[in-house]
Amino acid sequence: MKKTVYTKAGQVGLVEVERPHIEAPDDVILRIVRTCVCGSDLWSYRNPDIEAGHQNSGHEAIGIVEEIGDAISTVKPGDFVIAPFTHGCGHCDACRAGYDGTCDCHEGGDNWSDGVQAEYMRFECANWSLVKIPGQPSDYTEAMLKSLLTLADVMPTGYHAARVAHVKRGDKVVVIGDGAVGQCAVIAAKMRGASQIVLMSRHEDRQQLALEFGATAVVAERGEEGIAKVREILGGGADAALECVGTAAAVDQALGVLHKGGRLGFVGVPHYNNHALGSTFAQNISVAGGAASVTTYDKQFLLKAVLDGDINPGRVFTHSYSLDEIDQAYKDMDERKTIKAMIVIN
Repeated sequence: MKKTVYTKAGQVGLVEVERPHIEAPDDVILRIVRTCVCGSDLWSYRNPDIEAGHQNSGHEAIGIVEEIGDAISTVKPGDFVIAPFTHGCGHCDACRAGYDGTCDCHEGGDNWSDGVQAEYMRFECANWSLVKIPGQPSDYTEAMLKSLLTLADVMPTGYHAARVAHVKRGDKVVVIGDGAVGQCAVIAAKMRGASQIVLMSRHEDRQQLALEFGATAVVAERGEEGIAKVREILGGGADAALECVGTAAAVDQALGVLHKGGRLGFVGVPHYNNHALGSTFAQNISVAGGAASVTTYDKQFLLKAVLDGDINPGRVFTHSYSLDEIDQAYKDMDERKTIKAMIVIN
C-alpha cells in the first residue's frame, strides 16, 4: 500500500509498505476513504532536523472497516466509520467524565494516531472509540464527506476549546487562530449561544469564512493594538478566549483580551516550553485545555448536527487532492493557499 513519509524538511513523499494487520484483540484495520493534512502536521514538515523516511503525523480519517480483532463488538467489516485521532477506552474515569482525548489508560501521546495519510491504517483500542456513520460513503455528497471528516479532529477540537472555556449563552468570545480549528471554534461558540464572536485573523478568505460561520467581528491587529481593538469592539474584555494556535504569543493574546474572571480554553498543540500560570493570578483567569474528546462529542451530538445539516464544518476543506498529490497538499497548506487540504482515496 502507499503511505506518506517525510523525505526532508519541507517535503513529503509516498513509499510502498506492507498493509497493516491485526496485532491486538481490540485492533481494527481500516481502508481509508478520506484523510487530510492538519495544521499540526506542518510543525514536523517545517522541522529542519526531520529525518528522511520518518512517519508522517497525519491523524484524521474516515474509512471502511476491513478486519476486526477478537475483542471488537461495536463494528463489523463493511461499516463506514470516523477514525478519531484519539483512542479512548470509554470506561476509565477520564473517558466517563468526557475527556477521552486524554484517556487514563494511555500514557502520553500513545492515545493519538499518526501515519494516517495512507491507503490503510491499524486503529488501536477501537472498540469504543470508533464512531459509526450510517450507510456507506456512496450515500453522501462530497460536501457531506468533508464535514464527516472534520469529525475526526478539527470540529471536536474547536468544540473542546469552547467546552473547557465554559462558553455559554450570551457570552462574548474571542477566537485566536483562523485555521481549520479556529474556524470550528467559531462554529462551536455559536452552537453554545455566544452573543459576540471576534476572530483574530489577518487573512481575508479566512475572515470571510468565519463571518459566514457566525463570527460577528474580525480583528487583524496583534499585540497590544489587537487587544485594544478587541476590547473596543466588545465594550470591555471577553468572557472566554479560545486559543487555537499553540504558540506563546497566541496564549498572551488570549490572556490579554479577557476581563478579570475570564476563561481561557486552549487546544493549540503547545510549541512553547513554559507559560507560567502565575501571570494570571491577578486576573482570576480560569485556564483549561488539551486534546479534544472526539468520540464523546461525535457520539453525543456532533455527528447528528452534521447529518441534520445544522453545521457544515466541511467548508474548511478548500482544496482536494489525490494521495499522489500529497506533497502539493502540504505545500499549499504551508503557503496558506488552502485552509485545510483533503486527500481523496478511492
